[in-house]
Amino acid sequence: MKTALIIGAGPAGLTAALEFLKKGDIHPIVVEQENFVGGISRTAEYNGNRMDIGGHRFFSKNDWVMNWWKNIDGDMMLRPRLSRILYLRKFFDYPVQLNANTIKGLGPLRMAKIGTSYLKSSLFQIKPEKSLQDFMLNRFGKELYLTFFKDYTEKVWGIPCEQISAEWGAQRIKGLSIAKTIKHALFKNTKETSLIDEFLYPKLGPGDLWQKAADKVLEMGGEILFDSKVVKVVSGQWSVVGGRSFKPDYVLSSMPVRDLINAMDDVPQNIKEIANGLVYRDFITVGVLLDKLEIGNIKDNWIYVQESDVKVGRLQIFNNWSEYLVKDQSKVWLGMEYFANEGDDLWNLSERVFAKFAISELEKIGIAKKSSVLDSVVLKVPKAYPAYFGTYSKFGELRAWLDGIDNLFLIGRNGMHKYNNMDHSMLSAKEAVKAIHSGSKDKSAIWNVNSEEDYHEGK
Repeated sequence: MKTALIIGAGPAGLTAALEFLKKGDIHPIVVEQENFVGGISRTAEYNGNRMDIGGHRFFSKNDWVMNWWKNIDGDMMLRPRLSRILYLRKFFDYPVQLNANTIKGLGPLRMAKIGTSYLKSSLFQIKPEKSLQDFMLNRFGKELYLTFFKDYTEKVWGIPCEQISAEWGAQRIKGLSIAKTIKHALFKNTKETSLIDEFLYPKLGPGDLWQKAADKVLEMGGEILFDSKVVKVVSGQWSVVGGRSFKPDYVLSSMPVRDLINAMDDVPQNIKEIANGLVYRDFITVGVLLDKLEIGNIKDNWIYVQESDVKVGRLQIFNNWSEYLVKDQSKVWLGMEYFANEGDDLWNLSERVFAKFAISELEKIGIAKKSSVLDSVVLKVPKAYPAYFGTYSKFGELRAWLDGIDNLFLIGRNGMHKYNNMDHSMLSAKEAVKAIHSGSKDKSAIWNVNSEEDYHEGK
């Protein structure tokens, strides 16, 4: 029987393994550098409380994905979606809506400026769109961009919006506009993902669903090897930490492209330079257990922090994702999300110092007092977000070279250096398996996932 080496036990890798096993003609061997499954879609546990790293709503416009999830976990809950923006120490609806709360919070003068600049952008668009700033100005106008988009986006990426490719906007917010936001308010249109009112969610978080998927891989005869990072590729021989090596018929890689290239031999110098110039944004979550919130009991899943005087980018209230994530329902289990570059000052802070810093920011923005904190933990996730700057403008050359290796297929977020959601990563794996079974050398269907209008998440 032929074998497929699958690098990474995240959504893409586990999806690929199960798709091979359903067909039964190719044996999947999954290698995972960590000792858990799910990748950044895992659920971390600390003192009986569970953390959804980054937050994962189980909603897709693709019926195949929705059915796949339900077949793995038929006991998922239907959860209400509520996200708001904290700005000027006030809460605004997310996505922004033209309602009494918004008008009252911003005031008539700022609202007038927003309306005027939006109309101006609609009539006189910037062309061509050379940056993410251009992309946003075209769709929302200068005042709305400065009010609700600029600060948060620059927290996420750590650089000005004018230095980020407009392609990131096309990836994440192509389908959303002011007109669609108004239409949704009137007609409850669920076409745009960020406008959905409900989503499915596993009781014990996303990691529990991916653990069930991993268990199914093993039950059906597949292999999953943990603590197995790919370190060297020579003449089709793939070696992992610990001395094991494989010479598979096919390889499906969801490992970071930069790491993949650096493990390979006989790579052209220009391809190495592009790979080593790719940038990743890293992620830090601070779990904080509280007696209470100063803002009372709220129903938000997420709160986007659009305040320039703090570094925290987003808050999760895990109680509102699933009560099963929280050991004691009388307490509040909250996640504070930060964005960093691996090795920078923020990343290098000790856990004790970082937790103290985060808790001080929580008090500064009026969410909770330090005296209410019962416990805390800091978790770091490297390479959480593939960035659309650095050498990304030359990524097409790198992709073409890798696609030229007939039995190598890039899948998933980091494998494709593409800002995919869970469902997009799964679909990339599905298309890769489909190409292998058909014997096709055309890999365009894999890359077309999350590039057409129907796949885009409104953000």
